[in-house]
Amino acid sequence: MSRRTPALIAAAVLLPLALTACSTPKGDEPTGNKAAAKSDGFPYTVTNCGVTTTFKAPPKRVVTMNQHVTEIMLELGLTKSLVGTAYLDDKVLPKYEKDYASVPVIAKEYPSYEQVLATNPDFVYGGYASAFAAGDGRGREALKKSGIETRLNTEGCAKADTPMETLYEEVREVGRTFGVTDRAEAWIKQAEADNAATAEKLKDLKALPVFVYDSGDKTAFTAGGKGIGNELIKRAGGTNVFADLDKSFGDASWENVVARKPEAIVIYDYGSTTVEQKKKRLLSDPALADVPAIKNKRFAVMPLSDAVLGVRVPAAVEKLAAQLHPAATTS
Repeated sequence: MSRRTPALIAAAVLLPLALTACSTPKGDEPTGNKAAAKSDGFPYTVTNCGVTTTFKAPPKRVVTMNQHVTEIMLELGLTKSLVGTAYLDDKVLPKYEKDYASVPVIAKEYPSYEQVLATNPDFVYGGYASAFAAGDGRGREALKKSGIETRLNTEGCAKADTPMETLYEEVREVGRTFGVTDRAEAWIKQAEADNAATAEKLKDLKALPVFVYDSGDKTAFTAGGKGIGNELIKRAGGTNVFADLDKSFGDASWENVVARKPEAIVIYDYGSTTVEQKKKRLLSDPALADVPAIKNKRFAVMPLSDAVLGVRVPAAVEKLAAQLHPAATTS
């Protein structure tokens, strides 16, 4: 789970850089092309996690690293722009399977710098800050020097809460970058409607204290208050008992888990440790025996890819709400 640690987030945030893409010299470009570019929203300048880039046209050869950003690209109909992808936490959604299968998987986890360069990309989109770990040779500055522009999913550098509006802005900025603003806005409109429908079902319910168990033995690796995971819990009718943790993910002591008395435990499902193994670890720990969620064996399960800043989130809110408040969501 090191790819989501705060240290890597700090390492990935670089000084602003300016794009100097090759273009036709002023005065030589046909007037019609200039008009078309302007009407399509280009040039487009965006600042992402401290890096400022100006796009004169949409990127054409894209590598994605981490599942949630890959699914953003697929949702926006940008499969043909992808020349490589890497690092799934679990299976892509069924509706993306055919498109995903058409994209070369260049590495099971993070590709090397050389593997990225071999695809001849003009753009790399990373999901977690560790996608651009400078120590592994994939720093945004190093890629820039090779003529490759980059984007880091906004949750990877968030310094404040990451509410649903941040997700909308992520999709909107990606849509603008690739010249598919209409697709992005259509997705946002539907997401807003889906979130409103879930909120209506839960409006009269008391929030349930929730502890997220991602992983960990000596300490509990959990969701803090700065990520979309915290927002997701709130919108699903819960209260994250570690919302005061000043980061998206972090470690909490088991003593604090006991003291905060969660009434439900959300288990993140991913990797080689199964949900049943995680449940067994929690249920067999005598120190947790008096935790209400343990006493009542009240668990909810979420794929990790549902709980990060990607297009799954609105549906994930509804699915989690159904587990935390089944009576309200089925009526």
